[in-house]
Amino acid sequence: MTDPPTSDGHEILRIVVPPGQKKIRLDVYLTRQIENATRNKVQQGIAGGMVLVNDKIVKSSYPVSPSDVIEITLPRPPRHDAQPENIPLDIVYEDEHLLVVNKKAGMVTHPAYSNYTGTLVNALLYHSNQLSTINTGLRPGIVHRLDKDTSGLLVVAKTNHAHSFLSKQFAKHTIEREYWAIVWGSFKERSGLIEANLGRSKKDRKKVSVTTHGKPAATEFTVIKRLDFLSLVKLKLRTGRTHQIRVHLSHIGHPVFGDRTYGGRSNTWGGLETKKAQQAANLLERISRQALHAKTLGFVHPVTKELVKFTSELPDDMRDVLKQLER
Repeated sequence: MTDPPTSDGHEILRIVVPPGQKKIRLDVYLTRQIENATRNKVQQGIAGGMVLVNDKIVKSSYPVSPSDVIEITLPRPPRHDAQPENIPLDIVYEDEHLLVVNKKAGMVTHPAYSNYTGTLVNALLYHSNQLSTINTGLRPGIVHRLDKDTSGLLVVAKTNHAHSFLSKQFAKHTIEREYWAIVWGSFKERSGLIEANLGRSKKDRKKVSVTTHGKPAATEFTVIKRLDFLSLVKLKLRTGRTHQIRVHLSHIGHPVFGDRTYGGRSNTWGGLETKKAQQAANLLERISRQALHAKTLGFVHPVTKELVKFTSELPDDMRDVLKQLER
């Protein structure tokens, strides 16, 4: 939980270590718990007295134990508004009300703590002087988002009317979103539905996990092609939870290929024999992120009220992996 800002504008993040937590260094634990944090920055904060454990200053090597109360003083963000940056954009469609962008992998959707430059929002502000203002100054125009290392289509609102109209479609799950992913293993069924509640992991706040107390989530899948120890699948969201596709696929034993967070980056997945494990290692060298792409996006236009639909090609790294397997 986060306490209200202090008199100097800083915020206090309070973490109570859950039962069952294995002993781990404090700097490692906090790096996993604080979004966008790096171990180096965490260590600097600990050394600077910005971290207290049970009301005491400790070292980075302090072994975290269950029931420990950790208080972190978070510095006030350096600014409240994103700044324009001349970053190339792949714009699929644009009119005076909205635009559809094909986001490249590796680009963060909007600025956040410790990550204020190089984002899609910075690029959008340089491209257009008209973006919706419903969100904060760090997220103008942003109606929905994609994970940093997920590529694909995003709709951006230029006006507040368009923003509200599109947001309602997302809330009602009437937006058509189709993802393609390369995943580990071969499915027994050609298609199916994954239903599992999702919530923040108690062990690592940066991660999402399947939990009985989480929010309902449902993902449809259809196998497009089986490729030896990998499969190309099409996925449709019935809900829109954080990391939903990645967690659901990992939950059923088919993590997204290349996914560092949810078990998709081990070349020995499923006990592959030596020859195939080496082949998998070679393929992993060709893609540095999860092989997940938001391929199709469809919605009712906020002004014309027509149903519009956009599609995008798979990015080069995913096509390269598929090409190598098909050989």
